[in-house]
Amino acid sequence: MDRLTPPEVTFGVKTTPMRVGYPEILRVWEEADELPELVDAWLWDHLMPLVGPKDGDVLEGWTLLSALAARTRRLRLGLLVTANPLRRPALLGKMATTVDVLSGGRLVMGLGVGGTHQPAGAGGIAGENPAVAEYAGYGLDLVPPGEGIARLAETIEVLRGMWSGEAFDYAGRWTTLTGNHNRPGPVQRPGPPILIGGWGTRLLRLVAERADIWNVPGPPHNAVAAVAERARVLDAHCAAIGRDPATLTRSVQYIVSYQDPARDRAVLAELIAAGFTHLVLSLRAPYPPGVAKWLVEEIVRPLRGE
Repeated sequence: MDRLTPPEVTFGVKTTPMRVGYPEILRVWEEADELPELVDAWLWDHLMPLVGPKDGDVLEGWTLLSALAARTRRLRLGLLVTANPLRRPALLGKMATTVDVLSGGRLVMGLGVGGTHQPAGAGGIAGENPAVAEYAGYGLDLVPPGEGIARLAETIEVLRGMWSGEAFDYAGRWTTLTGNHNRPGPVQRPGPPILIGGWGTRLLRLVAERADIWNVPGPPHNAVAAVAERARVLDAHCAAIGRDPATLTRSVQYIVSYQDPARDRAVLAELIAAGFTHLVLSLRAPYPPGVAKWLVEEIVRPLRGE
């Protein structure tokens, strides 16, 4: 069979830690670590379930990522995506540096605006903005989207300054650092690649300016046509600032069905045709036995024409 996907297309796996325990997540990651067809593995960054009863189990993202980094050897890893308001920028920089060191330089720094004022149904999640209950439960404030983007831009400046290896002072609108020392520095130089997740027009400008990788939720949350249109907006932002859009990796999340891999392959092929070269295959819990191998055999290899 002829190859169906270009050779630069890569695949990852995402385990959403909602109503699922550490042993189950670790099982999937350790299995994926042995499968070279899967290049990375991902968690999310929420403190309460996004859907269903709010009293369900959820493990905190960065501490869970640290544990998984210590139990894997090959996979690149990160959060899709870190919610920026949950941690002060310099603390986040130290945490990310630690995970990069523990993993031997495998961190991808996934970042997102986090909770902002949004209408019901935003982002393809039905009902009230789930950040309302989550942020109220943890004593956090929702902010307007414009402020959220500006805060994220400030965090990126802080991270890159901390990762420079030099003593670092910073005076921003929300962050002031005097004599910051970040030792040891990250293994990756000049630092872990920065992924920004989201789809708003103003956020996509920040992606064009600051990111190495862009990630967007695809089906079932957002249709292929919708994310393809967002990609064209990103292209326009790149043109406006003189950036070659080919220097920006386009990543999309897709929730697999388990029951209909042929349909999954068809939708993923549409996403590839729309220009996405990194496909994160997101799993719903409970995870079937051998699910990482199933992804490779039923989705990745057939898409590659193997």
